[in-house]
Amino acid sequence: MIKFKINDQQVQAQPGWTVLETARQHGINIPTLCYHEAVEPSGACRLCVVELREGDWSKVVISCMYPVAEGLNVYTDSQRVKNVRRWILEMLLAECPASKEIQALAAEYGVGSTRFAVHNPEEQCILCGLCSRVCAQVVGANAISTVGRGVHKQIGAPYMIPTDKCVACGCCVTVCPTGAMRSRFDAVRGVPKVVLAHGAR
Repeated sequence: MIKFKINDQQVQAQPGWTVLETARQHGINIPTLCYHEAVEPSGACRLCVVELREGDWSKVVISCMYPVAEGLNVYTDSQRVKNVRRWILEMLLAECPASKEIQALAAEYGVGSTRFAVHNPEEQCILCGLCSRVCAQVVGANAISTVGRGVHKQIGAPYMIPTDKCVACGCCVTVCPTGAMRSRFDAVRGVPKVVLAHGAR
C-alpha cells in the first residue's frame, strides 16, 4: 500500500490508483464533471484540481489522472484550488450558460457571472467527451464523436450524420454531467435498419 496525506489526513492507496480514486475511497469529496469510473479519465473539465505541497513549493494538478506516490501532501480545498475552480467555472458558464448543473456548481463557489464571452446562450454541452468515451469503451458502438475544432467543436455522430451504429441504450444520456445529451440524442441516432426493412415492405 502507498501512504500519503490528503488534507493532512493519512490515507492509503493501491499502486496504480489516482489521487481522485484514493480520495473517493476515503470519503473525501473532489468535484468532477467529465469523470466516470466506467471509462478512462481524460482530464477534460479540469474541475478536479488539487494542490500538491512540499515545503514552500506547490503545484496544481488534475486529480483524476495524477498517480499516487509515497509521501504526497495533497490539498483538495485550499485557497489556491478554490481560485482555480472559480476560473474554470467562469469559463464553463460562458461555454454552456444554459446548464442548470453548471449554474448550481458555480453558485457553490460564489460564481454568479462570467467575464468571458458567451457565444450561445442556449448551450448546455461542456464538450467533456464523456458521452463518446462511454459509447466507445463501454457500449462498443463508437456512435458519438467530437466534430470540428476550436469554437466550432461539437458533439454528434461522426461527420454529423445520424448513424445506425447507435443502439439507443441511453448510456450517453445517463453519464452526461449537464443533461446536454438529451437534446442531441436524436441527432446521433439514425433510423435502425430493422425499421428501414419494415418500411420497405
